[in-house]
Amino acid sequence: ILEEVRYGNRPYFLFRGAVCAMQTTKDHLNVFLYEGGTAPDPHGIITGGHGNATARTIAFREGESIPVDPLVSMLRTIVANNRAGGWRRLKAAQAGR
Repeated sequence: ILEEVRYGNRPYFLFRGAVCAMQTTKDHLNVFLYEGGTAPDPHGIITGGHGNATARTIAFREGESIPVDPLVSMLRTIVANNRAGGWRRLKAAQAGR
């Protein structure tokens, strides 16, 4: 995964497409998961974006522990989906196109 700073100050993490990006706010760190909607979330760590087609967010607040294993699992799924051509190609394959 390659880290690239975009828009002057935001770290983006890329592997054959966007994997995630991070942005800080006054009270939390927001991790924006590209293709997050295609990754299972059995631990319920996603905090926003449930209405989006693919993107999801996770907000981490000071003092909270980061659920490393579930987060790494989601990132690995997103990377695997990018390797397979991304969500559009996967969706088309599921539809039999």
